[in-house]
Amino acid sequence: MTLKKPQVLLLSLAIATVVAACGKQETPAPTAPADSAAKPAETTGLKLDESKLPPVNRFAISDLDTSKDACTDFGGYVNGKWLAANAIPGDRTSWGAFEMLDERSTAVQRQIAEQAAADTQATGVEKIVGDLWSTGMDAAKINAQGLEPLKADLAKIDALDSPEKIAEYLRASAATGDNPLFGFGAEADFKDSANNIAYAAQGGLGLPDTPYYFDAKHKDKLAAYEAHIAKVLELGGTPAADAAKQAKDVVAFETRLAKVSKSREQLSRDVSLYYNPVSPADADKLTPNFSWTKFFESQGVALPKMFSLAVPAFHQEVSKMLADVPADQWKAYLRFHAIDGASPYLADAFVEENFNFYNKTLRGQKELKERGKRVLDTIEGQAGEALGQMYVKVAFSPESKERMQTLVKNLSEALKARIENLAWMSADTKKKALEKWASFTPKIGYPDKWRDWSGLNTNRDSYYANVKAANEFNYKWNLSKIGKPVDKTEWGMPPQMVNAYYNPLQNEIVFPAAILQPPFFDPKADDATNYGGIGAVIGHEMTHGYDDQGSRFGPTGNMEVWWAPSDAKAFSGLTDKLIAQFNAYEAAPGKFVNGKHTLGENIADLGGLATAYDAMKKAAGDTPDPKTDGLTRDQRFFLNWATVWRRNFTEKEMEVRLQTDEHALANFRAIGAPSNLPAFAAAFSCKPGQPMVREGDKQVVIW
Repeated sequence: MTLKKPQVLLLSLAIATVVAACGKQETPAPTAPADSAAKPAETTGLKLDESKLPPVNRFAISDLDTSKDACTDFGGYVNGKWLAANAIPGDRTSWGAFEMLDERSTAVQRQIAEQAAADTQATGVEKIVGDLWSTGMDAAKINAQGLEPLKADLAKIDALDSPEKIAEYLRASAATGDNPLFGFGAEADFKDSANNIAYAAQGGLGLPDTPYYFDAKHKDKLAAYEAHIAKVLELGGTPAADAAKQAKDVVAFETRLAKVSKSREQLSRDVSLYYNPVSPADADKLTPNFSWTKFFESQGVALPKMFSLAVPAFHQEVSKMLADVPADQWKAYLRFHAIDGASPYLADAFVEENFNFYNKTLRGQKELKERGKRVLDTIEGQAGEALGQMYVKVAFSPESKERMQTLVKNLSEALKARIENLAWMSADTKKKALEKWASFTPKIGYPDKWRDWSGLNTNRDSYYANVKAANEFNYKWNLSKIGKPVDKTEWGMPPQMVNAYYNPLQNEIVFPAAILQPPFFDPKADDATNYGGIGAVIGHEMTHGYDDQGSRFGPTGNMEVWWAPSDAKAFSGLTDKLIAQFNAYEAAPGKFVNGKHTLGENIADLGGLATAYDAMKKAAGDTPDPKTDGLTRDQRFFLNWATVWRRNFTEKEMEVRLQTDEHALANFRAIGAPSNLPAFAAAFSCKPGQPMVREGDKQVVIW
């Protein structure tokens, strides 16, 4: 079972843009609507002991390092002392505001899961969560089972001896939700966003990005990956000498795929790469050794007139490989990924080897997460919204939702004013931009309708079997949407996830409950602090509708050209300046931020912070500045913005993010947007020429 697919970009969140990469390795399971009422689930007897929860990370005046000048080193001024005093925990590769809230959310989830597991008569979502928790925590049973849960699947792989049998295996395995080669599922049609079509996306790679297979700077990681493959195959029963040879074959296999794959940067900066509409018959001609007509039939999906075969060169190469790659090499590749994907749910030896490569070697994590945290990560990945129904019952107040609605309204009005006053945009394009503004849909806290989990059968017998059942259930549910209208009540993140996102296909901004805590949102804090935190996040997500990729989608969510050519040229000139700004940020000697890869997020930060500042000033009106703790409103606004982005990284995690993450490193996000705002310079009495004052041609003003 290949549940861990670092390279497969699952569609709904691949095209959506999120506020932060939070470090969780597993992709959340798809969410779906049901007929539940628009309120938290009516779970019974759940209780939350607040005293057992980790603290949140609020801005505190004592954090400020007054030996530093805010105009010269704003990040050090706000966060230097905190970062020095807060080392990265051994089971993490980064530590900051996001991770602290994630720990708090995890602690809430643990209390819920333990209570669900204690109720042996539970039904519905409580039974699912309780079964996953109970079996996942039974280390003795998991260790006793060893590789037994996988033996039937491995036997099927061992029997493959021809291209036809391999293709048939790939179809049959995919039908259970296990597809090591490519991502496949439903998503809104880019040209008709009210309806879902099928998408097939590239995949098949075990390393984080295509350059890991070619660039000299990643040579050590490629060698470590080969050693990891050999070790996994040995754990699966392959003799050491054979495992070493097969590992070379697997690396060669994946390198061939990598040569025809798009990089993370290419995918993030050209969303159209996901959209290549073809008929199944035409797709069959492109890939003569892999029939898409048969594939749809094998997945139980009615043959459509059209689907998106994204990155066709990748799929053409797979077809060629079915013909010219020896069966033994295919078997080595499939056997490795079957074991590797299942490793987190197997005996300790498999878990430890999985950790040693993906977390320790690649990212610099010192210690394996304790079992409870790992099981909760799995529950979030496989039954996230089921757990979320219980989470919001005990951890999210109606008052928070109401106050958020007010903030969203204020940010929306501020963004409208900014659009109306743009000097570089023509009237016709501006009219379309305002149409898009008027159609924004905000979602706050949790879904209006909960997903129906009936049909997912779990038990207390096997952790692996429960995870496999959930994975197949989610896959089949997702496929059931192909050819049907989009349900706009769906969410792409569960309520307990500390994040937020914008989906251009639905023109929606989404804020799960777990992010609505300090330093982002604090019911006890003044408006300036909240506008600098969650207000800027709201503005960030709204601005994604107009970043370099979001701007390719119109008011209805359809991909269309709605910019006048002169406006597109002006916009490109402004964004080029932002690329140059971030290209100049050096994370470590000789290691720089990629301004092009991170462009969308940097545009959103800049527009979001500026919009939030406008909204704060309008909300304050003519009321006197209270100067809390001797700090002005404007100062507190910018100080909390920087507090949100306080974050330590291991050296290896930093290197992975510089290569793969569309977000700039947090310390640069803390300073990048404010340095372009005259309001920042005024707030801290900065002088021309200081690092936090970008002037003239260097100043970037977009939205």
